[in-house]
Order: sequence, then structure tokens, then C-alpha cells
Amino acid sequence: MSRPSAPAPLPSVSNSITIRLEVPAGGTAVGELTTIVERTGGLVTALDVASSRSDGLRIDLTCSSHGQEHAEQIADALRAVPDVEVQKVSDRTFLMHLGGVIETAAKHPLRNRDDLSMIYTPGVARICTAIAADPEDARRLTVKRNSVAVVSDGSAVLGLGNIGPHAALPVMEGKAALFKSFADIDAWPLVLDTQDVDHIVETVAAVAPGFAGINLEDISAPRCFEVEARLRERLDIPVFHDDQHGTAIVVLAALRNALRVVGKELADVRVVLVGAGAAGTAILKLLLGAGLRDVVVCDVDGIVARERRDADPTLAWIADHTNPAGLTGGLRDALPGADVFVGVSAPDLLTGEDVETMADDAIVFALANPDPEIDPAVARRHATVVATGRSDHPNQINNVLAFPGVFRGLLDARSHGIDVPVLVAAADALAGTVGPDELNADYIVPSVFHPDVHHTVAAAVESAARALDS
Repeated sequence: MSRPSAPAPLPSVSNSITIRLEVPAGGTAVGELTTIVERTGGLVTALDVASSRSDGLRIDLTCSSHGQEHAEQIADALRAVPDVEVQKVSDRTFLMHLGGVIETAAKHPLRNRDDLSMIYTPGVARICTAIAADPEDARRLTVKRNSVAVVSDGSAVLGLGNIGPHAALPVMEGKAALFKSFADIDAWPLVLDTQDVDHIVETVAAVAPGFAGINLEDISAPRCFEVEARLRERLDIPVFHDDQHGTAIVVLAALRNALRVVGKELADVRVVLVGAGAAGTAILKLLLGAGLRDVVVCDVDGIVARERRDADPTLAWIADHTNPAGLTGGLRDALPGADVFVGVSAPDLLTGEDVETMADDAIVFALANPDPEIDPAVARRHATVVATGRSDHPNQINNVLAFPGVFRGLLDARSHGIDVPVLVAAADALAGTVGPDELNADYIVPSVFHPDVHHTVAAAVESAARALDS
């Protein structure tokens, strides 16, 4: 059976460049610039005149490419234009990250000696004494009240793999910026130069007094399960592994709405889940907690079943809680008749013919990034609802829809932990932000810029967390 070819790369703002050009006044050079870029496969997004002289213009041309090599091809094509001089090519993403993307700021100005004596010594000693008498006051009187640590060891960063803590830092900075932008949470990146579970746990526990929540990020499986479990047991603040639980929340929310589109119920459908790593396991547990009864999990070795006798405790747990029909074999043995496919695994696992074997009004969530398990255009020929992890297709399953509101709610509730009912409440609130008059096969989750998303999720999480703590 032939595999579908990978979709051609598209220009993206994440690979955007600005090219400074000197062009002669008059003539056709200016008019040719846009045509040349588009003929080379780029997308012009701006053309600005930076300065003008009687004999020429200085122009800043901004365009999107699909990678560094493509950007160089665009610049070379412009260099080939007679009388056009390429002076400088700037990568806009690199420019945005110069010096990092976050900073700290003081909440009160230091204008005089009185301000200094209250913010710092001697007045601050009174605050220290109050907290020493009641450590819980740290949540009220310090930055702890609104602070989250974004912790990574750099072992599973985006689709880049084990690139280490230094290279992981830009991602964690970006995550902190999202926390601030979407939920007004002060988050700080902590990248650890160790991938030893004991060292990670001890380090995070040691710095935990300064934070009201811990967001674990991009730690590879299966170590991430142990790190999270041990920190949850040890700390009195919520510990949330976004690669697991953030993904799971958005998947559950999207599936709730996808099932509404096709007129099916979670308790009645059969789901095939491919991927038994951090995200896959968390998705499975949350779907089961929300009422799913029939699910088959596949990994690189095929269907996870008791007959395999896996030594890995996570796989053994999956075998005990899934596959009620006792299926064996591989993905194509599990897929026929399934209502839902959820993939968090690897690209190009499915063909259109595979999807065609699924039940009527099938739902396909192909979430491998950057290349999904099936070309979304191919999947849509056979499935009613299709979602991916990509921003260039409808129904993007994006963790940004979940974690800002989740932590905002946890911090507002002064929560000491997090449990399945809180995650389900977040998912249901997220699903509910898509109104009945908006819901359709291409709109099952809202945009991350939807004005109600993060406030709605935060309110639901705060309510659920307070109910658990009471």
C-alpha cells in the first residue's frame, strides 16, 4: 500500500525575513520585487520605503519563507535583479529573541528613601517576621502568590528531541511570555543541567518555596511520569506536566465538540489511540476519567494487550484498562469500525484507505508535529471531523488553550494540588466556549485569542479546585 507524499512546505511567519534593498528611482525594479519573491515560493507581507533620495530608494521588504535555505534562495533571486542591491537580510524571529523575550519589572517605583525603606530594609523585616510566624502568608505577601516555575531538562523539546537545557531555554521563555500574556501569571524558566530523575526532583523541591505552581515541560517519557508523581507527593503546590495534561485537556475538549458535530456520545464510541508516551498516556487517563469505555492503544510494537506481557509499568496499566475486546496485532487490526482516531506518535502512519475502514462520521485527530499521522486533506475525504497540531489547518489542538487558564484558576484557588476532576472541568469549560451557533466540523476548538477562553477555563478550574480542597 503506497504512502501519501508529505505536503509541500508552506511559507510561515516563523521563518519571516526582512531584506533591506537599494533600488533606483523610477523604472520597474520596485514593481518586480513582489513578483520575484512569490515566484520563488515566498509570501510578501510588507514593503516599506525606509528612505528616499532623488536617485533611489531604500526599501525594507518583509516576506515569509518555509525555512532558512528557502530564505537564502529568495535573497539570491533578489540579488540577481539588475540595479538592485541587497544590503542586509534579517531573520525576524532571531531579532525577536535577542536578549530573550521576557524581563522582570518592579510593581512599585523607588522614588525616595521612604519607598526604599518599605520595599527593602528596614521595613521588609516586618514582612519576613509575619511569614516566619505563618508560612502560608507567603502566598499573600510575596511574588509566590502569582508565580509559576517552567521547568525543563531539555530532553524532549518540541519536535527537536534531546537538545539540552541551553537550547531549551528559548522555548521556556516563550512559555513564560504566554503565561503573562494570556493569564497575567509571572512565570520563570528554570532549565536544569541534569536529566537524572533524583536530581530533578531535589532541585525543583528546593526552589519550590518561591512558586505557587510547577509547570513541567519537555521532559522525556518515561522519566516525566516519575518526576511528576514524586513532586506531586512531595510538594504542597500544583505540579502540572503540560506535555501530558495540557494536551489531554485540549483533546478532551475538542473530542466533546467533535462528537456533538457527528451526534455521538463519549461513552458509546470506540477510540483508537496511537502513542503511549507522555501525551498519549495522559490523554488516555483523562478520556477514561471523562467516561470513555472502549479504547484501544497502539504503540510502536502494535496493540497494547495483556498477551504482550509488557514489563513497563505504564504499558501494563494500559493493558489492564483498555482493549475490552482483546484485540491483537497492529494499528490496521484496531482501526476498522473505530469512531475516533487520536494520534500522538509519528508522521504518515495512515492512508485514506485506512480511514475509510473506520465507522461512519469518523473523527481523526492526527496530532504528530510538525508532520501528522496523515495528510489532513486526505483524511477529510473520508472523515467528518479532522484536527491536527498545526496552525495552518482548522481545528488546531494547541496546549495554549489550556495551561494559562488552568494555572490562573489554580493560583486563584490557592490550590495545593491538581486532580482529574479539575482537568475535566477545564476541558468542559474549553469545549463550552464554542457556542452551538458556532460549532461545525471545522470549528471544534476556539482560537487562543478568543476573548473568553482563558477566563472561562480559569473560573471552572478555580471552582473545581476549591471543591476538592473543601
